[in-house]
Amino acid sequence: MTASSPDFDAAFFRTALGRYATGVTVVTTAGLDGAPIGLTVSSFNSVSLNPPLVLWSLSRSSSSLAAFEQCERYVVNVLGAEQIALARRFATGKTPDRYAGLPVHHAPGGTPMLDGHCAAWFECHNRSRYVEGDHVIMVGEVERCGHSAEPPLVFHAGGFDLTPAGDRSERKAP
Repeated sequence: MTASSPDFDAAFFRTALGRYATGVTVVTTAGLDGAPIGLTVSSFNSVSLNPPLVLWSLSRSSSSLAAFEQCERYVVNVLGAEQIALARRFATGKTPDRYAGLPVHHAPGGTPMLDGHCAAWFECHNRSRYVEGDHVIMVGEVERCGHSAEPPLVFHAGGFDLTPAGDRSERKAP
């Protein structure tokens, strides 16, 4: 049985969206003052293989919006299953310096990126931006990328999926 809403309701819509599991990323760049900045994003997706394009979206009310609209490059860091603390650290606006105590590393093109056991990373040229609703859709052209054997961190129904990677059954598409 599926649920439906007789009248459109934003909370109901958000709950319905939460039924779709997503990976968790931290998108990083240099701020307008050159300092590294980053934020947790779950709205990441591939767009094209040729040219290699990805997208993510950022709230128009984000304090980081100006930096991401104006930067030349950014890195999408796909978090590994063990990086919940990093996801939370970069998700909250209560942490004045999200990089405090973290070593700053750089992707091959010089863009700040996370160190550690990320499942993958994509260094992107900041190609296009589209204002839609209360968000800006950022389209990046992937210049460099890397990946590891680390399983990804998954977010679903308002929380992190803490199912151990070894307990997940392999499934093939029909």
